[in-house]
Amino acid sequence: MLASLVRLHFHDCFVQGCDGSILLNNTATIVSEQQALPNNNSIRGLDVVNQIKTALEDACPGVVSCADILALAAAVSSVLAHGPYWKVPLGRRDGLTANRTLANINLPAPFFNLTQLKDSFAVQGLDTTDLVALSGAHTFGRAHCALFVDRLYNFSGTGKPDPTLDTTYLQQLRKICPNGGPGTNLTNFDPTTPDKFDKNYYSNLQGHKGLLQSDQELFSTTGADTIGIVNKFSSDRKAFFKSFKVSMIKMGNIGVLTGSKGEIRKQCNFVNKKSAELDITSMASKESPDEGMVSSF
Repeated sequence: MLASLVRLHFHDCFVQGCDGSILLNNTATIVSEQQALPNNNSIRGLDVVNQIKTALEDACPGVVSCADILALAAAVSSVLAHGPYWKVPLGRRDGLTANRTLANINLPAPFFNLTQLKDSFAVQGLDTTDLVALSGAHTFGRAHCALFVDRLYNFSGTGKPDPTLDTTYLQQLRKICPNGGPGTNLTNFDPTTPDKFDKNYYSNLQGHKGLLQSDQELFSTTGADTIGIVNKFSSDRKAFFKSFKVSMIKMGNIGVLTGSKGEIRKQCNFVNKKSAELDITSMASKESPDEGMVSSF
C-alpha cells in the first residue's frame, strides 16, 4: 500500500494541481479521474485515505483537506518503507472538480521516450533532476503486465523484445507475463528489494533491469543528461534521498488551492453538498456540461 499512496499523490498533482481531484467519484456533475487510462483498475489506497479522513473529521472537523492527506500519506509511506523524511508544507484546499481529459493527457505513459518524459514534467514546472529523482519512487511497488508486455515480445512493432532489456531479466518477466495473457499479473518494480525505499532502482537501470520503458529511458538513451544523474543516485544514497525530498515538496506545490479557493471536503470522494448544488446550478445555465470543466493549463 505504501507505494500506492505515493503514486496517488503523484497522479493527483499532475492533473490540475494537488487538489485531491483524483479522489472524486462520478456524480451528476463530476467525471471522475479514476477511470482515466493511467488510473483505471490500477490506483489503490482510496479506502485508506477515506479511513484517515474519517478519523480526522472525528478529531477536528473541517480542518484537514483531502489534498493535504495525500501529501502527508506519501511522506509517511516513504518513511515506513525506510525512505527519506521531509516536512510537508500544509494548507492545500480541495478542488471542486475533476478532469479526466487532463488525466489522460498529463500523466506520463509507461511507453514514453525521454523527450516525452521531459516534456511531461516541464509542463508541471519540474526539471530533469526532478524527473530522475521522482522516478526513483519505482524503487518499490508493483505494475501490471499490460504496462510493459510489448517490451517483452513486440517492442515498437518489431516482433522482438526491447534490446535494452537484460536477457536474463527478460526471461524472468516472460514467465510472469506470457504473450497474449490477460495482462493483469503483477510484478515488482525492483526485483531485488521490492518493498524497501532505497537506491536500487538506479542500479537496476544500470543493469538494464528497468521494468517500464519510461524507467530504462533514463539510462539507455544515448547521450542523455539523465545518465549522469542515474549514476550519481546509484552510488550516493544521500544524494538521491536529498533530491527526492526536494522534488516531492516541489511537486506537492503544483497548482495548490489556498485561502478561499476550493474547500475542505467532509468526504474525500465527494464535494460538499453546498458546492455540489452551486455546480449543478452553474451547469444548468451553460449550453454544454464540458464548459463547466476547470483546467490549470
